[in-house]
Amino acid sequence: MLLHAPAKLNLCLYLGGRRDDGLHQLCSLFEPLALADLLKVEPAERDEVLCPGVEGPPEQNLAALALAALRDAGWQREPLRIEIEKRIPVAAGLGGGSADAAAVLRLAAGEVAELPAIAAALGADVPSQLRPSLALVRGAGERVEPLPRPAEHAALLLPGGGGLSTAEVFAEADRLGLGLGREPAELDELAGRLRAAAGAGASPLSYPELLVNDLEPAARSLRPEIGAALDQLRAADAELAILSGSGPTAVGLFAGPAAARAAAEQVEEAEAIVCEAGLAPPRTFSRERVQ
Repeated sequence: MLLHAPAKLNLCLYLGGRRDDGLHQLCSLFEPLALADLLKVEPAERDEVLCPGVEGPPEQNLAALALAALRDAGWQREPLRIEIEKRIPVAAGLGGGSADAAAVLRLAAGEVAELPAIAAALGADVPSQLRPSLALVRGAGERVEPLPRPAEHAALLLPGGGGLSTAEVFAEADRLGLGLGREPAELDELAGRLRAAAGAGASPLSYPELLVNDLEPAARSLRPEIGAALDQLRAADAELAILSGSGPTAVGLFAGPAAARAAAEQVEEAEAIVCEAGLAPPRTFSRERVQ
């Protein structure tokens, strides 16, 4: 069995105060990208999750933790060997690890009742990826409101080498005194505006004023080259240039794949990736294939 685990793009990220569990309240629009990891699943003598090329103990991989959580919840399917082919850049603000974990949880759909709770325990980005779609995300990521599929648009991703952890970015925000903590009433008001803007299936390009990332100043402080990447995207005629999640991936949004591929020829990043946005078919275009 082959599973696709689509990357997710934070079209915006508004952050409220910390909850008692230490997590920030948030208000965000998540959308899936055609860029996806591939998971090969086959029967085995014992559960095993492999992710070649990714550093760290295999048992700490989010997909391995997801499989272990399913077993703890009583899932009885035969032992599985899961091998992950990473296509989503690691620690790049694109939710690759969370996508893999959600793909594993989907194996137990209809068999384990508490999948949303298991997903929330694994990480803030996992619940929204149980059913990848454009979604308004609240709470600390566990409140997911699916929205209609948006009008066609495409993304040009400049991953910037990845390797920037969310914890590092939050720590930098604290160091800079950014005061991440919008009031609940403001988050509610922003959620209403986002729901109204995206609820009719409009392209994100029609509401750019709402696509704000509260973590961008901290991410740019740690990686000044993020600013240069965003400038490159604007110079290449991106209709909107944003930072995804905690970074360092800079994202240019375009009306369609053709415009995004044309822009990819103008930027200096060798790792530039063009992909469709707002849906999650197994289609991806790397810079090497934009001819």
